[in-house]
Parts: sequence; structure tokens; C-alpha cells
Amino acid sequence: MKPFIYDFTLEELQEWAVSHNEPAFRGGQIFDWVYVKRVNSFEEMTNLSKGLREKLNDSFQFVTLKEITKFESKDGTVKFLFGLHDDHAIETVIMKHSYGNSICVTTQVGCRVGCTFCASTLGGLKRDLTAGEIVAQVVRSQQILDERGERVSSIVIMGTGEPFENYEATMKFLRLMIHEKGLNIGQRHITVSTSGIVPNIYRFADENTQINLAISIHAPNDALRSKLMPVNRRFPFDDVMESLRYYQAKTGRRITFEYALIGGVNDRPEHAEELANVLKNMLCHVNLIPVNHVPERKYIRTSRSDIFQFQRVLADKGVNVTIRREQGHDIAAACGQLRAKHMESGAR
Repeated sequence: MKPFIYDFTLEELQEWAVSHNEPAFRGGQIFDWVYVKRVNSFEEMTNLSKGLREKLNDSFQFVTLKEITKFESKDGTVKFLFGLHDDHAIETVIMKHSYGNSICVTTQVGCRVGCTFCASTLGGLKRDLTAGEIVAQVVRSQQILDERGERVSSIVIMGTGEPFENYEATMKFLRLMIHEKGLNIGQRHITVSTSGIVPNIYRFADENTQINLAISIHAPNDALRSKLMPVNRRFPFDDVMESLRYYQAKTGRRITFEYALIGGVNDRPEHAEELANVLKNMLCHVNLIPVNHVPERKYIRTSRSDIFQFQRVLADKGVNVTIRREQGHDIAAACGQLRAKHMESGAR
């Protein structure tokens, strides 16, 4: 199979051009057609010779994202289920905020982390996405927004999969997104979320970026986190926290802790007290997420009053905390829900 054009950086395209007896600047022209003009075929690259377009066609292909399903929420959220070249399916979400459009991208087909309240893990991990397959989700979203005269203003890597288990592809994707001659997304407008893959938290700390880091924590201690998140048995709670302290010492950046509230499981005031004690002296923000109902899971949603009580306990302890604004609740916009429904039909 020919490699995806989105898998190549500007420098790699320049090297490809030279290796095919073309001047290096042709690589820049190709990069501009892909990311600024956002064409869908090499034939549309009209300032390139026919011979060069034929070379491109022989060497690369565009990522195929076949729209299987599209749902639009009353709040403006749009969720897509895209089919890939190998008939696997992935989800991408466009979320409209007062400050602009945020794109939630997927990094893997399925997920092996195994969080017991999440639909993404149903069916396990099928394969990693290439950097280009992650890029394609943003480019397609931008093409849709182009029709409205709008742009992608931020990216969250919080879709299906564990980005830090597909680390190299995720980092290449990030470098492509922030490139000033491409989509030029500001680093501080990108957030990557991990369940706590400790070795790669250390690696990410050493990358010297301004990209935001979020951690799916979901429990204030090792025992409860292991019940909710089997990944905690590989990377225990204390090791995760130690890697985050290293990240903070190295970068000086604030960490977001994502905490899904599950009725009667991790949402009691004593859990909030314990969490506050764990996070004291850390520059951080806690994002409380009322858990979405997943039919295949048995968990129930925390009551509204208990959500606010949990928030108050943290705030009273000096923890910066907010409750996530729910989006796309009417269209199954939580990670993995749309793909799970699709898989029920026997699809991949």
C-alpha cells in the first residue's frame, strides 16, 4: 500500500522531491496544497507539472475517510463515524464553543486500556492509526468548517485510543499540526490526554513543547483506580503521580486531571477529600466529568447535587475545579459510543 501524503513532514517532502530529481522547494508547494489549500487529489495541484503530479500519484495516496454516519447535536456538536481503507471505523467530533471550534481526534482503532466505564474499550484494540490518519481527521474537519468560513481553533486528543501507546505517531501528528506553514494551530490550543503511560509521560516532559497535558485519573488512590482502570496495574498510581511531578518540574505547565464521576463508586465527599490531599501543592486543574451512560456498562450517573458537593469539597481545599460542559449528549458523543453501535451490526 502506498504511504499517506499526510504522514510526511515538510522536510520529508522536500527530501522526497530532491530524490525524484525535483528542486526542494517543490516539497513546500506540495505541503501548501495539502494543508493550506486542502486539496483531495494530486491532480488539483495545478502549479506542479503533470510529470510531478504523476510521481506524487505513484508514491502517495490521500487518507480515505468514508463518512459512515454523521450526527449533529442541538448544541452544534457534530460527530462523525469514518470508515478507513481497511474497513475499520473511527470517530471524530467537531465541538462548537464560544471561543471557536475544537476537534476531538482518535489515535487508535479501539483501545486496550480497559477503563470499565468507557465504550472505547469495547472490542479491545484493533490497530494504531498512522500520524497521517490522525491528521486526516483534522483536515477533513477544517474542510467542513471552510464551507462556513470558520477554522479549527483547538484540538483535543481525547477520542478513542491511548495516544501515549501510539506515541511516535501522536508526536508526528502534533508536529504537523503546529507547523507554521501548515494548519498552524497554536501549541497552547492543543491538549493530549493520557491514562497514565508513565514512560511516555517522562518522554513528553522532555519534548520541550507548550502543548497541554491532561491525565485521566478517575480515582484518588491506587486500589480504586485499579478497579476502574486496569492500566493502573501496569503503571501504579504513585508512579503516575511521580511522573507528573517530573513533568511539572521540567515544564512549569499546569496539568489537567480528568475525573469521571460514577454514582456510588468514586463520587463521595471522602473521595474528594482524598483527591484534594493528593493534588495539594500541584499546579493543576480538575475537570469533573459526569459519566455518560454506556448500555454495556453497569455504572450509574452521579446525581446533580452530588456533583456540586464533590466540586465544593475540592474548591474548599484550594483545588481549581470545574464541571465539564456536556456536549453532544443527544447524539452519543462520548468516546466509542458511535463505533460500539456500528460494531453491533458486525462491522469492524
